[in-house]
Amino acid sequence: MPDPDTVLTVAISSRALFDLDASDAVFRNHGLDAYRRYQIDRENERLDPGDGFHFVKKLLNINRLIGKRRVDIILLSRNSADTGLRVFNSINAHELDIVRAAFSSGESPYRYAAAFGCDLFLSTEPDDVRGALGNGIAAATLLGSRKAESTSEALRIAFDGDAVLFSDQADRIFHEQGIDAFVESEARAADRPLEGGPFKSFLMGLHQLQREFDDTACPIRTALVTARGAPAHERVIKTLRAWDIRLDESLFLGGRDKAAFLRAYDADVFFDDQAANCESAPPHVAIGHVPHGVRNA
Repeated sequence: MPDPDTVLTVAISSRALFDLDASDAVFRNHGLDAYRRYQIDRENERLDPGDGFHFVKKLLNINRLIGKRRVDIILLSRNSADTGLRVFNSINAHELDIVRAAFSSGESPYRYAAAFGCDLFLSTEPDDVRGALGNGIAAATLLGSRKAESTSEALRIAFDGDAVLFSDQADRIFHEQGIDAFVESEARAADRPLEGGPFKSFLMGLHQLQREFDDTACPIRTALVTARGAPAHERVIKTLRAWDIRLDESLFLGGRDKAAFLRAYDADVFFDDQAANCESAPPHVAIGHVPHGVRNA
């Protein structure tokens, strides 16, 4: 059974947690036996951080601040336990409080995310991410260059709205009928809350964690960064109010490029369903591509 103190359970692949590019090159160029020897020979050499490392480190810091395991991090790896020993040794060397793992020896490990009761799954394998989303788990493919560790102790997470926090019902109108129909439809439906998207439950878990801290000393900040502008903003605001969820910052950009705003917010990670947005932002932030909704059909 899950720890009763746990509010959020996050699964992450070994390649998202650590830089395994050199190891992967050995596998691709020389095969499994060479890869096995390479990992065993280097199992006491600490791996460098990967795209999701600093995000995980800040999540685990919440446990330190509260004094309880509010966040549980699960390692999911395509390694065997034998070749994966280097990963666990690196976890210990980096002093990450991760005690649970699944090693699947080449098969997709995402199926264990549900068994562990995960609220979020992060991976570098798009097929695994799609599988997790199809099983009702918030999931994203980590992309882009690594962001240096922030000088801020606070965990700063940014979310796109439609097809991430919310369903893609409004986005479908935009995609199929254009901007004018979208604005008109959203204005008519301003008082009707949007349906939840794949990251609604994860946001609710973050909000629950935020409630354990004083507003002036909370180590978690959340932001909505959406291409929506007025008057389509009203439905979003009223939806979050109906969900009883607080976002610390809301940016309604009216179609402006998001990259500069993510840099100004200093996000540790940004979750978005649109590949174009994901491609423009990596110099400033770790990106989680959410392959969900009409734009990823």
